[in-house]
Amino acid sequence: MAEVINLRQARKAKARGEAKVQAAANRALHGRTKGERQREAMDAARAERQIDGAKRETDANDL
Repeated sequence: MAEVINLRQARKAKARGEAKVQAAANRALHGRTKGERQREAMDAARAERQIDGAKRETDANDL
């Protein structure tokens, strides 16, 4: 005799599986770890400080 399947549960299980596959694809395309985001922010801040430190001071009389 065939096994009885609850169609509602089967439908929801299928949807969860498809959502899991889509989430994995999105993580691969768009995801960055918190550490990567923090490192990028620190690098940008360091570059900003370095550029600001290299600027020359100008007086209004020099123009």
